[in-house]
Amino acid sequence: MKISSKQAMLLMSLCAFMWSIGGLFIKILPWHPMVISGFRSLIAAVVIIIYMRFKGYRFVFSPCVLLAGLGLSGTMLFFVIASKLTTSANAIILQSTNPVHIMIMSAVFFHVRYKKSELIAVVVTLAGIGLFFVDQLSPGNMLGNLIALLSGVTMGVMYLFSHKLPDEESSMSSVLLGQTVAAVIGVSFTFFHPTPVTLETVGAILVLGVVQLGVPYVLYAIAVRNCPALSCSLIGMIEPLLNPVWVFLFLGEAPGSKSIMGAAVVLIAVTARVVYGIQADAGKARMA
Repeated sequence: MKISSKQAMLLMSLCAFMWSIGGLFIKILPWHPMVISGFRSLIAAVVIIIYMRFKGYRFVFSPCVLLAGLGLSGTMLFFVIASKLTTSANAIILQSTNPVHIMIMSAVFFHVRYKKSELIAVVVTLAGIGLFFVDQLSPGNMLGNLIALLSGVTMGVMYLFSHKLPDEESSMSSVLLGQTVAAVIGVSFTFFHPTPVTLETVGAILVLGVVQLGVPYVLYAIAVRNCPALSCSLIGMIEPLLNPVWVFLFLGEAPGSKSIMGAAVVLIAVTARVVYGIQADAGKARMA
């Protein structure tokens, strides 16, 4: 499905919005985090298979499909592990360094040169993320912090190689691969940890699998080939900002004043980057 850069950015914004409800439902579920991650990815994989069959897509394999898929599974699993070994604030802020990893990998391996405006957008966004979590940031466990940083690297790999996939069939294949790997690893933890099944837990895991992961990653696969990797990454940062908003609204956990200021900084930076990208595309179209 061919879409414009503007439509791709809007789809990425919708993905980030749907991804953001994860924190609320993970808090509701009394399961081990890896079990949650495994069944969430298992359900998401089923959603993706249904979509691929509807579109008549086959699973295709290529080096970029493999790297994008492993980047996706690594991001989900490393973040869950980091959240157990260090504070959740540390895990989120260190994962949110992924735009920096994208820029470094793009410059080193693909010789990409970034505009000054893009460098400023990254710096401002990371500064806002840091301000957002400064109320809660603590030294934490060094191993957990390193794994959280690794989740930022794998997220950068996911965005970078997803953008290089030639078509939607390849994009969906990479997402299916990533979800399947995460599901196999996560579900195996069911044998070692109690997993009570009730109407509430079934409802929560279905929301996580379908609404928070399955459908958004279908939209992500459509959008990512038409949205620059850096822009996708910056727009995706809306997720860790909205995540605590839902927790506050439904569970009463209130963010501090610095968190609110940080949210405003990031939203302004991301919005400015999206608007700039749309205007640049419009200018190129008029010159063509």
